[in-house]
Amino acid sequence: MATEKKAVDFEQQLENLEALVESLEGGSLSLEDSLKSFEQGIKVARECQAALKQAEQKVELLTRQGEELVSQPFGADD
Repeated sequence: MATEKKAVDFEQQLENLEALVESLEGGSLSLEDSLKSFEQGIKVARECQAALKQAEQKVELLTRQGEELVSQPFGADD
């Protein structure tokens, strides 16, 4: 269940980031609100980036065979 929660959190954070970008692109925010949104967006983007890096490392561990990392193509049929 923890994996599902993390996936939901990532998806929610990504939606939050998209909403922040839309509000910034709208141009209706004050300078102060724009800066706050920008700061929040940077924080969320870093959290998403860290989650993706962690997922990448987990996939690498799962595909490692012995001391050798075996590259396997990802396909929809897998």
